[in-house]
Amino acid sequence: MMKAFITAQRVIQQLLRDRRTLILVFAIPPLLLWLLKHVFHHNPMFNQFAPLILGIFPMTMMFLISSIVTLKERRDGTLARLMSLPMAKVSFLLGYALAFSIVASIQAAITALFTIYVLDVPLSGGTGYAILAATMSALLGTSLGLFTSAFARTEFQAVQFMPAVIFPQILLSGLLVPRDKMAPALEAISDFLPLTYGTDLMHQVAVHSDWTTDHTTDLTIIVCFVVGLLVLGAATIRRRERA
Repeated sequence: MMKAFITAQRVIQQLLRDRRTLILVFAIPPLLLWLLKHVFHHNPMFNQFAPLILGIFPMTMMFLISSIVTLKERRDGTLARLMSLPMAKVSFLLGYALAFSIVASIQAAITALFTIYVLDVPLSGGTGYAILAATMSALLGTSLGLFTSAFARTEFQAVQFMPAVIFPQILLSGLLVPRDKMAPALEAISDFLPLTYGTDLMHQVAVHSDWTTDHTTDLTIIVCFVVGLLVLGAATIRRRERA
């Protein structure tokens, strides 16, 4: 476990040295939400869209950051040097996941607080539940980014996964059209997409002041997706190691 913490510390130190990445992670999501508020320009529909967007932005940003940073380390040889050390693949992956999870939690908290207190978006569940839901969305993006980074060779290829992996999930998450109004086939597909449950959890936070069984169901499914993607990521690393 100590090796995982050491790996996490190194990744965080690398991120802290990259100011552009920090701006991308912490400043862009609140800025985009602010821009969206002024696009709606006093239209009350913004208060309905904002919570769902709050469930989408953290996942999208952390997907990009985790996949690009991991890929950069693979390309620069850092990943190969780490994997040559007597370190279990699980410890290695946990180190990366821990580092990005810390960043994801901070980003989610900043975005949620900005949405509630600066943009004045009412959320019945309150600040704590909103931060939790945004954090879980960010963790989904982190685990998905770590997994998909194994299938790209350059940062550009990692970015190309956005329209293939993230955009369909956004379209089917219920942001634009309620899922029960979609074609039955699309609704069935959305049941197997992680962002569906991240968006639904944020919706539950927006409309319910108390914790319900729907909250628990969404949270449990999200945790299963995160763990499953990390396990798949570990399996992918082992296959690439043998190659």
